[in-house]
Amino acid sequence: LSSTALAKMSKINRDSLRESIDNVLKYSTDTKKRKFTESVELQIALKNYDPQKDKRFAGTIK
Repeated sequence: LSSTALAKMSKINRDSLRESIDNVLKYSTDTKKRKFTESVELQIALKNYDPQKDKRFAGTIK
């Protein structure tokens, strides 16, 4: 997605997110095999949210 499209998105469907991550990982294991564990890092910015004050959204998806 372009940075403009990302800036306009308000919600990301959980299934779409998981499918996209699965596609990246499948590509790395099937098409372009590597000798290390592939990982995906996702950065999300929330409106009116100060991560220094509020830690509710810290975590990982497995």
